[in-house]
This record gives sequence, C-alpha cells and structure tokens, in this order.
Amino acid sequence: MHISFHGAAQTVTGSKHLLQLKNGKKILLDCGMFQGMGKDTQSLNEHLGFDAATIDCLVLSHAHIDHSGLIPKLVKEGFRGSIYCTPATKELSAILLEDSATIQRDDTRFINKRRAKQGLPPYEPLYDLEDAALAITLAKAVNYDTWTNIYPDVELLFTDAGHIIGSAAVHLRIKEEGKETRLTFSGDVGRYNDAILRSPAVFDQADYIILESTYGNKLHDEVNSIVDTMEKWIQHTCIEKKGKLIIPAFSVGRTQELLYALNQLELENRLPAVPFYVDSPLSREATELLKKFPQYFNKQIRKVMETDSDPFDFKGLKFIKTVDESKYLNELTQPCVIISASGMADAGRIKHHIMNNIHDAKNTILLVGYCEPHSLGGRLMSGAKEVKIFGEFYKVVAEVGQMRGMSAHGDYDDLCQFLACQDTQAVRTLFLVHGEHEVQIDFAARLRRKGFKDVVVPAMHEEFAL
Repeated sequence: MHISFHGAAQTVTGSKHLLQLKNGKKILLDCGMFQGMGKDTQSLNEHLGFDAATIDCLVLSHAHIDHSGLIPKLVKEGFRGSIYCTPATKELSAILLEDSATIQRDDTRFINKRRAKQGLPPYEPLYDLEDAALAITLAKAVNYDTWTNIYPDVELLFTDAGHIIGSAAVHLRIKEEGKETRLTFSGDVGRYNDAILRSPAVFDQADYIILESTYGNKLHDEVNSIVDTMEKWIQHTCIEKKGKLIIPAFSVGRTQELLYALNQLELENRLPAVPFYVDSPLSREATELLKKFPQYFNKQIRKVMETDSDPFDFKGLKFIKTVDESKYLNELTQPCVIISASGMADAGRIKHHIMNNIHDAKNTILLVGYCEPHSLGGRLMSGAKEVKIFGEFYKVVAEVGQMRGMSAHGDYDDLCQFLACQDTQAVRTLFLVHGEHEVQIDFAARLRRKGFKDVVVPAMHEEFAL
C-alpha cells in the first residue's frame, strides 16, 4: 500500500492523509481545513491534492475544523463514501460543519462588500450549507475500543485520544496478499492532566505510526493554574484598567475549559463581579453536547459534579445568540469578559471584537492556545504593532497577553507518554505530521534518541510505500 500526505505536512492545519491499498481502495484519514496560513490559506483549501470522487471512505479522528472542515468540499467534488467516526464526533461535526459553512457565507458577504468598493472580483465560499448537510448524512458512528470491519480485509478501531470530546486515535489492521499491516494515526493527542477529559488510552503495537507534533519541542507552563491565571487577568483588565478582556477561544474544548475554570473561581468565592459573555452560538451548542457525554470526563470533574450539577455555568454568564446582540457588545463601555471564536482569531465574531477594541489601551486581548504564525492571533502573539483585519490595518494599542499553560494538545512529554506503549524496534516508520517544520526536526531527533529507528517528516503531497 501507499500513503500520501496532503495537509498538516510540515504545517499544523489541514490534516489529510491518503492510504491507497493494493486492491485500489482509497482510505482518507481526516479532511481538514487549512487555517491561519495568511494569503496562502485560500489556495491551499481550494485544492485537495487528489480526486475526491475516487475516495472510497473517510476515517475522521475528531471534529475540529482543521481535521474535518473540508469534508463538505470533498462531498461537493463527488465523494459519496462512508465517514467513520465516534458517536460524539458525529454529533459535534454536524454543528461544526454547519457553523463553518455559515461563517464562510457571512464572512464572504462582508469581504465582498469591501472588494466591490475596490473594484475587485468577489470571493467564493469553499462550500455551502447544503454541502455540509449532505456530508453529515454519510457519517457512521463507531464506539471506542470496538474493532469494526470497514472492508473484508480492513478493520478499524478507535481509542480515546483525550483531546476534545469524541477525539480518537485511529488504528487500522489491513491484510494484503496474506500479510497484515498495523497502522496507527494519532489524530490530536490530548494531555494527561486535562481539566475535563480522560487521558489518552494505550494501544496495541503498530507497524507504522502517524503522529501529531504540534508541541513536539515544548513543555507546557504548569507554574500557575488556569484558575489563578484567569483571576489575575480579569482583575488586571476589568477591575484595575476598567476595560474589556477579549479572549479568542476555540468553540470546542478551549471555551469549555475556560468556563470550567471560571466556575471554579465562583465555587471558591473568587469570581470578580463583572459580566461574562460567550459570543459564539457554536460554543453554546458544543457546551450542551459535552454535557451529554459525562462518561468521557475524568475523575476530578466527576467529583465536582457531585455537588455542582453544571460545572460550566456560573453567576454573570450569558451566551450571545444573535448578530445584533454580538454587535451590542462593541457598544458596551463597562468592563466585561468576552469569549468568542475562533481561537486563532482568523474567522468568526472574534475578528469583529478585536477590530472594535484593539484601539484602546485599557482593553486586553488574551490568547489562550496555539495560533498559526500567520493568523491574526499569531501576529498579535508575536508582538505586531499593526495588524490587518478584513482588509484594513489597525494599530495594536490594546494590551496583548498569553496563557501558555492552556492547550488541548500534549507537549513532548505527553506525546512520548502516548508512544510509551510501543516497542520502538517494532515500529517500522514513524511519520510526524501536524507541526511546524522546525518543531518536527527537533522532535524527530528526540524520538530517534528514544529508539525509533525511522522517523520521517513528510512534505506536502509526498508519497511513501509501506
């Protein structure tokens, strides 16, 4: 069989890995959208790198848009096979893909108004709501820890990856000409001390491993707890400076972690008395969906739930629903906390909040997760004095802060722990994906020191024989 890498290859987003078996079957692992790649983002998302109509089935590791976001485009271009995922991923993907199509529609309208004034041709969205709806009808839910035949000689197993609700590491057993090959794709690996979810599960020996490497050369800062750090930023911005604390946060995973931390502050009688707004309809839906799967929670949060039935709710919290309500937040002059998507600040309502609040020094933009260097969040994180938003430049006058300890991705210790169940000598090749190239080079060297004999960093569209 052959494997080729069509996304998240020497970059973080756009996860797409294609297996072609000797019998001609093509199995796609993830079909993610590129995010935060600057001027290259649009062209990268327009070209899949393969013929969508020839793909026989798709195996989806989890619902994050950089892993699922181009599935409707795949369908638009002719894919009609099954999409295998966990039950939670199936439900979450339905709301995420609908939201992605809606954001594209709304952002395209906004951008095209400006382009029309400049005499420029209009942008076209990658797909629409009909494409997203059709994609969801193809999804088939498969429970964790259950081997499932997807073809006569191909078996699939999902194990918990601990990254977001429903996230999975993908394991395939493929028989060709009487020989079995075992392949594992990590998806995104969570942390072993996650605030909400269970730790990543151990898995059987693999011949080939495709491993994410987002934080392959970093250790997360654990000096200050998320709860304490949140309290400090709220006090500093809302109480001392009397400004707005603007937090770009992914709707799935990160927003719920923030709400859980704020709920902890209330339980400890330390929550500052300011309004808290979650301005993302998707975040509301994702939070409600998360509550439907308490079996995936860790022991700590289950203990909290013995006395607090809703660990994601607290005094002063309001979910914003309509566009008019969202616009109203920009008119507020009182101190408040606004949590809005997306986490890289490259799409959605958060761009408008940053655009309308970046001019005032009393406000703070607090970045709480990974941002692609070319994304709006990445440029703010790097200390840019001026940023481009919706085609116009804005001076960065607001304070920009970071919470480095927050991430749904494991650091290199977590990733090495994820691999600890493997006999390094039995792994024929370990492919590193979903990471910046310099990070992958460092991480590859670390893994070789640990005994993995063949660690490869594939380039975009590169193909290998297994």
